Amino acid sequence: DIIPQPLLDQYLSMTDPARAQTVDTEIAKHCAYSLPGVALTLGRQNWHCLKDTYETLASDVQWKVRRTLAFSIHELAVILGDQLTAADLVPIFNGFLKDMDEVRIGVLKHLYDFLKLLHADKRREYLYQLQEFVVTHNSRNWRFRYELAEQLILILELYNPNDVYDYLRHIALTLCSDKVSEVRWISFKLVVAILQKFYANSANALGLNFINELVVRFRHCSKWVGRQAFAFICQVGMFSLCFYVYIKC
Repeated sequence: DIIPQPLLDQYLSMTDPARAQTVDTEIAKHCAYSLPGVALTLGRQNWHCLKDTYETLASDVQWKVRRTLAFSIHELAVILGDQLTAADLVPIFNGFLKDMDEVRIGVLKHLYDFLKLLHADKRREYLYQLQEFVVTHNSRNWRFRYELAEQLILILELYNPNDVYDYLRHIALTLCSDKVSEVRWISFKLVVAILQKFYANSANALGLNFINELVVRFRHCSKWVGRQAFAFICQVGMFSLCFYVYIKC
């Protein structure tokens, strides 16, 4: 009573390989692009009508189809709610995380939007996987690492200071030593955001430990680019650094 059954049947048949040969070679991609809109129209109570189609598209041999789904999975999660997302979308999301870079960038660009919809215990499981985003199939794809740093700045609010120190700190330090200056610059902002996280949560010991690590790694670096990085970090986050230096003194 929401969508005429013949129309829905026509939409669901778009994943049929035979239609790709007779109608349009990119018909599966069009189907993937429209799926969030169809899901919104049907409502989460009728998700069972689309679930099999979504899983078929998520395993399509064409990476453009999987990429389309990866870019919209966070929108679908909002439509379905936390229970259906945990049951049906998280496994698909995990598959996209291990896919080729052209697909992974889709989930990376909206990583914060997706993670914030998960329960805290499920969200915490991804702390172990965030490090994998540092490695790309194409090392020259520096925009991938730039996007990772931008997302981590947002993601900081989803985790407690101890988790940030144990997991996200290592990623930030790695990105600060990236070969591409654009990646390093956004990573300096990430470092300052981490310091501000510690300050806002009164985690002074973690903040001081992190500053000591920054001093050893960059301030006393034998290469000028490392010492320059420390100067830029000071420039970006003068307030946070001054606060911890004041406490230390």
